[in-house]
Amino acid sequence: MDNARERHLIRYSGGGSFSPDTIARASGSTIVTEDGRELLDFTSGQMSAILGHAHPEIVATIREQAERLDHLYSGMLSRPVLDLAERLTGTLPAPLDKAVFLTTGAEANEAALRMAKLVTGGYEVVSFARSWHGMTQAAAGATYSAGRTGYGPTAPGNFALPVPDRFRPDITDADGNLDWRRQLDLGFDLIDAQSTGNLAACLVEPVLSSGGVIDLPPGYLAALRDKCHERGMLLVLDEAQTGLCRTGTWYAFERDGVVPDILTLSKTLGAGLPLAAVLTSAEIEQEAHDRGFLFFTTHVNDPLPAAVGGTVLDVLVRDRLDQRARELGDRLRAGLDELAREHAVVGDVRGRGLLLGLELVDEERGADELGAAVTRRCAELGLHMNIVQLPGMGGTFRIALTLTASAAEIDRGLEILDKALADRA
Repeated sequence: MDNARERHLIRYSGGGSFSPDTIARASGSTIVTEDGRELLDFTSGQMSAILGHAHPEIVATIREQAERLDHLYSGMLSRPVLDLAERLTGTLPAPLDKAVFLTTGAEANEAALRMAKLVTGGYEVVSFARSWHGMTQAAAGATYSAGRTGYGPTAPGNFALPVPDRFRPDITDADGNLDWRRQLDLGFDLIDAQSTGNLAACLVEPVLSSGGVIDLPPGYLAALRDKCHERGMLLVLDEAQTGLCRTGTWYAFERDGVVPDILTLSKTLGAGLPLAAVLTSAEIEQEAHDRGFLFFTTHVNDPLPAAVGGTVLDVLVRDRLDQRARELGDRLRAGLDELAREHAVVGDVRGRGLLLGLELVDEERGADELGAAVTRRCAELGLHMNIVQLPGMGGTFRIALTLTASAAEIDRGLEILDKALADRA
């Protein structure tokens, strides 16, 4: 086999290695290697391809738009951008009616934090202690799950908030359950003690994905919003993986009735193509503009990815994929719960819709070793599963199916996972 991967590629996954397979093509929920082996994709690419790989309408949009208009000077606008801004804000509650389109989630979070700092006049940012928001400067400063060692100091003013993990609670009530209200109060007591009085934003995911698929307890998000607003901070929600129907609603924040001050979208918006968005209110946008807000990239508001975003919305609405995510998510959750009953090493099943986590426990070998073994066995049997690639969290599987997966594909994936657990447990 071509050894170009060893000779020419920079490794970038924090000590992890590339998959041994070279991928030739993909369609729907199936990935095919160069040697013809098929893998069922339970991560929708990089948790992005919500419509499956090579969706025919996405393919057609790319072809047609590339022939007409693909890229422009950053100060010029096109019809796909204008249409996407109008349609996307139409899926959101008031007052989120202003949008800018970028390329990646890190870029979107960078722009959102820059805006929050400018509007509030502060510079301090709060995020979860197991957060992942990107690898650019401000996004990396707000990321605590990995990548902080060996790169020198981050920008000043980044504070970590404890994660409300119900499976492994660090503050409990009399019954031994997570007492997230006390935990949140304590977290902000510590932040207040460290703050210089310049709190600007709190950046969080409604479901921490890389942090172990931790679904915020009902009520938590509203309490967090109140903590932020009491201090003059803006609440920024990163819905890179939860947005656009994956959790069974269009946006994960809908469950809690909380509207963020700024919303960032990425992965799912482009359904596998590089497209991200920052959305906020007209009031915040005006204040930022009046203060000279500056953030753009080479590919800001490019027409080609914007056209793809419009097609993504077409398919989500027409095929009612929010409802489909709920229905398929219920089927998948029931199957994972059954595996938990059958295999003692399955400690917890959690998540929402088609973003679910399964955590393994093994006191003898350690969950990291068991998770890696189960992952390898799944791949041998034809299922691509993803463990959280963080120290001490390698026993947590992150399952993020395409919203177009079939019931038969879910059942087949569960059968393979069942066998892999039996073979490696």
